[in-house]
Amino acid sequence: MPRPLSATIHTAALANNLSVARKYAPKSKIWAVVKANAYGHGLARAFPGLRATDGFGLLDLEEAAKLRELGWAGPILLLEGFFRPTDIDVIDRYSLTTAVHCDEQLRMLEMARLSKPVNIQLKMNSGMNRLGYTPEKYRAAWERARACQGIGQITLMTHFSDADSERGIAHQLAAFERGAEGIAGARSLSNSAAVLWHQDAHFDWVRPGIILYGASPSGVTADIADTGLKPAMTLHSEIIAVQTVEAGHSIGYGSTYTAGKPIKIGVVACGYADGYPRVAPEGTPVIVDGVRTKLVGRVSMDMLTVDLTPCPNAGMGTRVELWGANLPIDDVALSCGTIGYELMCAIAQRVPVRAE
Repeated sequence: MPRPLSATIHTAALANNLSVARKYAPKSKIWAVVKANAYGHGLARAFPGLRATDGFGLLDLEEAAKLRELGWAGPILLLEGFFRPTDIDVIDRYSLTTAVHCDEQLRMLEMARLSKPVNIQLKMNSGMNRLGYTPEKYRAAWERARACQGIGQITLMTHFSDADSERGIAHQLAAFERGAEGIAGARSLSNSAAVLWHQDAHFDWVRPGIILYGASPSGVTADIADTGLKPAMTLHSEIIAVQTVEAGHSIGYGSTYTAGKPIKIGVVACGYADGYPRVAPEGTPVIVDGVRTKLVGRVSMDMLTVDLTPCPNAGMGTRVELWGANLPIDDVALSCGTIGYELMCAIAQRVPVRAE
């Protein structure tokens, strides 16, 4: 028998979350972002729940081809663009839209032999300082793109760095408007946080990512409590052993936890080789037998240990939820000093995953 650890992807939750994004941005079209294998959910598994989108955004050419194989005939956007002239052949073959963020990419498009013009999203660096043209250089890039016979529609694009924080987007929105002044074309600016909290930046297209999977852009569960978003992934396992640890005795590698009184602990079939964070400290929430309890001791490669004090009837075979429908992934991530995005993407290949 396999280990009792598995992940479940909730197709209905994905569809619900796409509907929530539409509710928040009713006048915009949606790029459903499915990069990183749909944030660890599996592109093929996520596709049925998200196929009501207007387009898909991702990074990898192979994943773009897979979407076509799954039957998707609509727009697909390469969010980082392309890297070599040979990539343009694939873009042409699969009718992809691509971000363009530098002169080198424009030069490759100018030299390419294409069967039809490529639609692009011309990216402005409005303050994120990763990819894109500065506002001062944006018009010249747009004019060059407009003059290129291999380029079709040009959408104006930028990306927000602080849409989920107090700083907000005003400084970047002002920079974008300055650089794009007088330039016609559709606009694509809003990530998940801007979809939820900055209606003035929705424009023609929005690009929700993390909210499609039911987690918070800010990493704080309370921030999305009233949105109607639902977790799209549940990671669950079982108790595989029970131990009673006497006062003064320790648990696990490094003896990081010492019992102050006799404690009943459950050993769970899940560890850092499965993608659960090794850095998870004592107190990280876990649900056992429907009851919220906590992690004790250090996470090892294949196992972790939990306090069974709140659930005395738990025993071998009792169900454990590590995050998901009843335990928000953001709560686990917050305890570990990270964000839900990382936990989703870190699920190991050896963990069985199914969709329902």
